[in-house]
Amino acid sequence: MWVRFTGDFDFSPAALGGRSTTAYRAGMELNVTRECADLAVAKGKAVRGRKPRKGAPFVEQADAEADRR
Repeated sequence: MWVRFTGDFDFSPAALGGRSTTAYRAGMELNVTRECADLAVAKGKAVRGRKPRKGAPFVEQADAEADRR
């Protein structure tokens, strides 16, 4: 799931029992697991989007849905 992090976010996957943490920094746009995306969005640290085309800017999910209409 593609997200753009709007704030710093540390993610510890539940499957690993919190033994591993990945730090995401504000401004990063990348594909993460659904668990990570859900937690980051819920905490207000990320916005969902769609996969950007090469060289194109990130498109937030609300904007992506409007494009389809």
